[in-house]
Amino acid sequence: MKRMFSYFFLLAILSVTACGPEKGNVIMTVEGPVPVSDMGTTLTHEHLLVDFIGADSTGYNRWDRDSAATRIIPYVREVMDLGVQTLVECTPAYLGRDPELLRMIARETGIHLVTNTGYYGAHGNRFIPEQFYRMTPVELSEQWIEEFEHGIEGTGIRPGFIKIAVDRDDTLSPEHVKIVTAAAHTHNATGLVIASHTGPDGPAFEQIRILRSLGVNPSSFIWVHADLGTLEGNTRAASLGSWISLDKIGSRGNLQPGEKFSMAWYSDRILALKEAGHLDRLLISHDAGWYAVGQGNGGTYRGYTGIFESLIPALLEKGFTRQEVDQILIRNPGTAFSIPASRVDQFPDPG
Repeated sequence: MKRMFSYFFLLAILSVTACGPEKGNVIMTVEGPVPVSDMGTTLTHEHLLVDFIGADSTGYNRWDRDSAATRIIPYVREVMDLGVQTLVECTPAYLGRDPELLRMIARETGIHLVTNTGYYGAHGNRFIPEQFYRMTPVELSEQWIEEFEHGIEGTGIRPGFIKIAVDRDDTLSPEHVKIVTAAAHTHNATGLVIASHTGPDGPAFEQIRILRSLGVNPSSFIWVHADLGTLEGNTRAASLGSWISLDKIGSRGNLQPGEKFSMAWYSDRILALKEAGHLDRLLISHDAGWYAVGQGNGGTYRGYTGIFESLIPALLEKGFTRQEVDQILIRNPGTAFSIPASRVDQFPDPG
């Protein structure tokens, strides 16, 4: 326990002193752009509120922001006490994305929250709105670019990344090819990184192929849920420059050492990626939170502490240095989510 607390103290110092990948780069938070150097310790794939009813029925009328914030804020404060300064909120449009709620929570707690643009195509396209089917990839990207340039739905809140999702099939459906293509156009216009709910190797490499054909460097692609891929696939994608996101840490319950997706499994996978020379392409998170609309008081809310309470001690036991942990939790997110300030400055402040 003493070792864990000494690590948290050092992490707080590193969060203040770590520099971003390039001077002048920023991240786009729900309260506007901030220097990458202010990003600090970051969880790159979490959720605050989600609504699984489907695109045809969801809407802000389905939840009360004050009630949701009251339930969520203690979990945010809890992880801030462990040194976290930034949380990337991955709930997409039509699945419970609520920029105003995020801004409320950011202002109440002081945490940096990052929201997104894009569409979530997994799970049989249930969370894609009907108008999607009448739109071309370019028209779709124009909608997402508009959110970056002028804010989401009149809020003045801009997305800080592109969140998409595809099914686990090696061959993407025409709808999912459209989503990936629109994400490529959006990235090329904005510089926003593309985070794609993916899973296994096959759809990851199919997306990388499509993105490269449209001029997107693999370094602008985050393979979300890469823990469902093979080590060989993770290593190959990282060698191309893609981000490997191991982001379901602690989300599968109390697994025993040796079981797949236990803390021991994650520490072994991270060690293998380090030994392959790819620690600088790694992102980690919990995929936790989940205030579930329609369930009493938001249902069972999962906190964001597993990495700090269990994974980091396991990595230190395997010989990781604190500088290497800093690489994973501070420097890598700063590189992945940064955009040149010039991309932001060319548009008037929507707020």
